[in-house]
Amino acid sequence: MALQITDSNFEEYLNAGKPMVLDFWAEWCGPCRMVSPIIDELAQEYEGRVTIGKMDVDNNDDVVGQFGIRNIPTILFFKNGQMVDKIVGATSKDKFVQKIEALL
Repeated sequence: MALQITDSNFEEYLNAGKPMVLDFWAEWCGPCRMVSPIIDELAQEYEGRVTIGKMDVDNNDDVVGQFGIRNIPTILFFKNGQMVDKIVGATSKDKFVQKIEALL
């Protein structure tokens, strides 16, 4: 299961020394519900190597604003505390795996 990342714990996870994948989503978003099970699977598969979490855009204005998130789902990929890649919209698990492997 992916971690629940919020405005208050974002920096802690970002600076934990591991690559991070962050899915910006909302309960009312259909494509987000399609991506959610993939994110949860990836969280299990990469446990201990990559921090994989979800952030509800309706409850976390600070981080959403910091990265200019306007469309969801948006998935950001971080390495060494810096955003290095992103995907906007629903996509396949294979595409996520390619992006995660590039972080490792």
